Amino acid sequence: PYIDHIIAKKFEVCDNFMKYNWSCLCWNNKFEIIWEFESFYLCHCNYCRKDSWSSNWSNLFSNNAKLNWSKWGIDIKIYNLPKTKHTKCFCNNCGSALPYVIDWTIVVPTGSLDGKVDFQIDAHIFYKSRVSWYDSLNNTKKFDALPK
Repeated sequence: PYIDHIIAKKFEVCDNFMKYNWSCLCWNNKFEIIWEFESFYLCHCNYCRKDSWSSNWSNLFSNNAKLNWSKWGIDIKIYNLPKTKHTKCFCNNCGSALPYVIDWTIVVPTGSLDGKVDFQIDAHIFYKSRVSWYDSLNNTKKFDALPK
């Protein structure tokens, strides 16, 4: 049902909105989003940590976006966690997260962006639920590739 909302959603697009290209890992699903996004959150809730297999999930949120699918694979799946608003849309072939709509807001996983863009994080949400080691990340070694 959410995929239908994504495709049916129509917005006025201003000339000053940015256009970004996105895809899944296997390239079965490619899309562009034209928008000025309102929020960029890192979510630390238990659901997002499990969903991302990581310490947090990073998503962009927009009520003013236009989403165009340039290639829409047949293996798109949506999982709605019962009795919550937690939703995950993903490519059933490679598992990459894909955008979805909830309460008329487009939610876009930042990891599916093709190329580099300078997004600034607006906030950490559900921060009290963060993993115990999260605050020590700034003090860890950093490598540009897999260490030898």
